[in-house]
Amino acid sequence: MKVVILCGGRGLRLTGREPTLPKPLVEIGGRPILWHVMRSYAHYGFREFVLCLGHLGESIKEYFIAREAWRDSDVRLSMGHGGDRRVEIQKSDDAQSLDLIFADTGNETPSGERLLRVADYLEGDEFLCTYCDGLWDADPSEELRWHRSHGRIATATAVRAPSAFGMLRLGEDDRIEEFREKPLVEQWINGGFFVFNRAVLDEIRAGDALEGDVLTRLAARGELMAYRHTGFWQCMDTYKEQEQLDALWRRGEAPWNVWRRSQ
Repeated sequence: MKVVILCGGRGLRLTGREPTLPKPLVEIGGRPILWHVMRSYAHYGFREFVLCLGHLGESIKEYFIAREAWRDSDVRLSMGHGGDRRVEIQKSDDAQSLDLIFADTGNETPSGERLLRVADYLEGDEFLCTYCDGLWDADPSEELRWHRSHGRIATATAVRAPSAFGMLRLGEDDRIEEFREKPLVEQWINGGFFVFNRAVLDEIRAGDALEGDVLTRLAARGELMAYRHTGFWQCMDTYKEQEQLDALWRRGEAPWNVWRRSQ
């Protein structure tokens, strides 16, 4: 089953200016966040990806096509007489095989239309879809099972994000009766991990954004269901969030690192 990853945007919120590095290649623990997203899917057996490229898409191609495997692995170098050398990979985080299609979907193309532009690469009646900037600790197979059980066209992951601010409960005399530091907000939000029937492509028009157009229309018709995820979830929209994710990885506390936890 194909996993479509929307990775063609500019990522302006992360840098605050026109980026020279595409957001999918911003690193967490020395690896692009796109690698983390794909690696978590691959752990659960979803290893075929369609990357919807746009802004600086050639940099993403170059990273995965031209980067030598030894750079990210433990290696053995055998040096013989006469200058002969042999490099053997000893251990690598890239143990899972991946199949990647790099699809140029346009620099300014809205997210919904990007799906239309990769329709020819999507076999079967269902496909998974996500962005390049969100991490979670769930098994996508569980969302797929839920999607198949309800029979609607689309499933979106619902998560509860932490508040950006400390929350106060005030008494009548303005005395602070309770202080809660950045609790989870009560409202469910779009976590960015989807399962779609192929029929969703018939719902998309040229110029559509996935969020503001396609999902809005599907919800109005009762064709969009929620998969509630209460575990770890974090997006990477800001430099501060990138730093937080990087720190979790470097401390060995990254909840999305399911492939290492299972070893």
